[in-house]
Amino acid sequence: MNKNFLIKLVILLVISSTLGLLGHLIGLNRQQSLAVSIFIASVISTLFFWDFRLGFAFVGTSILMITRTIDLENLIKFASLEVILFLVGMMVLVGLLKESGFFAWLVTLILRVRNLNAKKFVLAISIMSALLSCCVDEVTSIIFMIATVLEICDYFEVDPVPFIIISVLATNIGSAATVLGNPIGILIASKASLTFEDFIIKAFPLSAACLAVAILILMVWYRKQMRQMDEKIKELGANDILIKLISVPAGKELKISLAIFLATLFFISIHHRLEILLNLEPNTILLTMPLLSSGCVMIWKWERAREFIEKDVEWWSLLFFMFLFAKAGTLKYTGATDVFAKALAGMVGNSLSILTGVILWISAIGSSVLDNVVLVAAFIPVVQGFHGLNLNLQPLWWALLFGGCFGGNITMMGSTANIIALGILEKEKGIKMSFFRWFWVGGVVGVATTTVVWVSLLIFPLYH
Repeated sequence: MNKNFLIKLVILLVISSTLGLLGHLIGLNRQQSLAVSIFIASVISTLFFWDFRLGFAFVGTSILMITRTIDLENLIKFASLEVILFLVGMMVLVGLLKESGFFAWLVTLILRVRNLNAKKFVLAISIMSALLSCCVDEVTSIIFMIATVLEICDYFEVDPVPFIIISVLATNIGSAATVLGNPIGILIASKASLTFEDFIIKAFPLSAACLAVAILILMVWYRKQMRQMDEKIKELGANDILIKLISVPAGKELKISLAIFLATLFFISIHHRLEILLNLEPNTILLTMPLLSSGCVMIWKWERAREFIEKDVEWWSLLFFMFLFAKAGTLKYTGATDVFAKALAGMVGNSLSILTGVILWISAIGSSVLDNVVLVAAFIPVVQGFHGLNLNLQPLWWALLFGGCFGGNITMMGSTANIIALGILEKEKGIKMSFFRWFWVGGVVGVATTTVVWVSLLIFPLYH
């Protein structure tokens, strides 16, 4: 172990121990203090020791069990296996789509825009990025969008950085539109008993409005680069050559894969009505439909079934999520989050509008420096704690969702999509993004879109 590692480890232990002790001094019991201390250690470890976060998750969960802070039955209950299994099923389906060439084919369709210019290009990559991220997930979406943007910018010999940033910002905004776009969407849906229809009615229109605001800001911000691209397009010619560069024919396998995915989306979209019809528990169809579809895929593609599970499912992240959810649930199990909820409600005077704003901005600012799944996992038990105070939780859940997604746009390390996109940019083009080059534009877009959400949550009865 190097000296830097040891210093960070000491800082982690000191901060988590100090917060646990402070919790005990302000009235938390031993188990509540220990649960707080270990969860804070998990949060800090994601900042200091990203590559070791799963190891810290294993150690922290083991300590909670050994000290009887939580028992095995409740640990499994709070691990949110339904969310993990949903994500496993969706990852297998996305693996099928990647193999069939779906994403490249879809991008080809978008680029068949007549008389392509910079404004149409920005609109195309923004809308495409947002729609892809809300239909599959932000990580898969950004990988394909970045490849497309780089190829087009190479062809027209323009700086790809502005268009990479535009695509990433749109991806993060689109990820809030449905339960499919971001792990926090399905997590909040399962804990708050929100349906796919709730997201389509409430989250999708607001995400679309925020995307429009972001596009306007970005077109003004990058007007100089767009003028340069227009000049290059006039100089180098029309779309036909560009389409041929990335053209992918829609073969039989692609059509079958697309049919399976669309059928899955259809049944997910009507899951609430099916559950009522079949007298099933809420979200049963929502959480099992991806498993059913991925099971059919593995039977159809039996020779690749093991590869779908081993290569396309991100087990490292899923295991981390599972243990993180369990530790966040321990805060609820011990009653620590109820104490925090009462304290926060006392500070804002039980005002739902102020509380909504506080959760929205804390989650937005927090997710700009911390993985949004970690942040949301910590806040979910706190929001649940307000139920005992006779507060309407609906606007709080939406505030947590939008803050967690939109805050990721503020800094270059604010979301997984940002990190992956900048990693590809550095690997393919040798371009390193500076903090402030991202921060100025990302901060403006992040604050502007979060403000739109804030005003909407306060004035529209739809969210109450």
